[in-house]
Amino acid sequence: MNYYSTNKTISEVSLKDAVVKGLADDKGLFMPERIEPFPTSFFETIHHLTFQEISFEVAKKFFGEDIPEADLKALVDDTLNFDCPVVHVNDNIYSLELWHGPTLAFKDVGGRFMARLLAYFLKDKQEKVNVLVATSGDTGSAVANGFLGVPGIHVYVLYPKGLVSDIQEKQFTTLGQNITALEVEGNFDDCQRLVKTAFLDEQLKNSLTLTSANSINVARFLPQAFYYFNAYARMRQRGMTEELVVSVPSGNFGNLTAGLFAKKMGLPIKRFVAANNENDIVYSYLKSGKYEPRESVATIANAMDVGDPSNFARILDLYDHSHAAIQAEMHGYRYSNEQIREVLSEVYHKYGYLTDPHGATGYKALEEDLLDGEVGVFLETAHPAKFTETVEQIIGKGKVRLPEKLEEFMKREKLSVAMSKDFEDFRSYLLKQ
Repeated sequence: MNYYSTNKTISEVSLKDAVVKGLADDKGLFMPERIEPFPTSFFETIHHLTFQEISFEVAKKFFGEDIPEADLKALVDDTLNFDCPVVHVNDNIYSLELWHGPTLAFKDVGGRFMARLLAYFLKDKQEKVNVLVATSGDTGSAVANGFLGVPGIHVYVLYPKGLVSDIQEKQFTTLGQNITALEVEGNFDDCQRLVKTAFLDEQLKNSLTLTSANSINVARFLPQAFYYFNAYARMRQRGMTEELVVSVPSGNFGNLTAGLFAKKMGLPIKRFVAANNENDIVYSYLKSGKYEPRESVATIANAMDVGDPSNFARILDLYDHSHAAIQAEMHGYRYSNEQIREVLSEVYHKYGYLTDPHGATGYKALEEDLLDGEVGVFLETAHPAKFTETVEQIIGKGKVRLPEKLEEFMKREKLSVAMSKDFEDFRSYLLKQ
């Protein structure tokens, strides 16, 4: 299958080239030339399949023409050695827990799958490949741990100084080996700008082999469609799929875009709900039809602190830039820090379910959006312990148990390189490596 750029000014490329390049030469994001739907019969029996079996069937729709079936199955099975259960929270609201992977965040699937797919495509390549990834929190840890120790690949994680949680930071700054953390004097948008500019810089392109592991890369965001098929299957087991609504905490919009792809593939989801924090650019677009990016602001749901969501270009392309069509597929809500705190506290004390700040936005947006007769699933994107300080300020000290794998990270020494937000400094640093 070929991939085209959302800017549509260059020729289509192969899956391998799309994955290795990351960003198209005309600054657009790659999109598959077609989206292959499943027959209705697939969804009638999907609840008999495991998460891994479902994911393999979905992966074949995207990657099956380019990767032999046995190799693709091995890639999927190696990526998905954990489950993502659906948990009943209250009344007609359920949580899809996406934090059961190695770094306890939803980005584990995309990060691990991309690491394995890139290694697969580059197994015969001699020169070193440099992976650049900007993170507002969880992407960095998922990608870094996914690529740790992969031969021939070096990962540079760019993160905003002081704007990720201590645990998130330790998960990608303590690894060493082929992982380098760059602590940028700026916000996430500055980090993302450095990465995107690097891909377009002629001197870097002529000197280094670069690719990205952000959700701008098709190998990162497409596997996140696995979650939505799994959610539907688990809800079908409960007999609750007739009027299914899914709420997604949204920052760079890769996860929600993957959900929209899933719906285009025939997945019977009635609509999506985009839950935003104070960085409400897409929420504003849904209301006005105008996309007006701006500087991001820091919030307690830091992984959503994005002022110019990259994947919105894919959403626009998917619906031919029709504001009405996008409005029909998803509703938007936005919440302040104080509202997020109130929701997190309410859900915990009233229903005994502990969310992280991002999941809390997803819950609240779903609660507000659901109509009579509908059932909803919100995505619980990370373990609450990744935000221990924030969560315990809300529910009380000593009430968040730190999982053993996170305790190990916290014992390690932070290794990072200070970096300004000036591109010349970043380019000079890369050329010296």
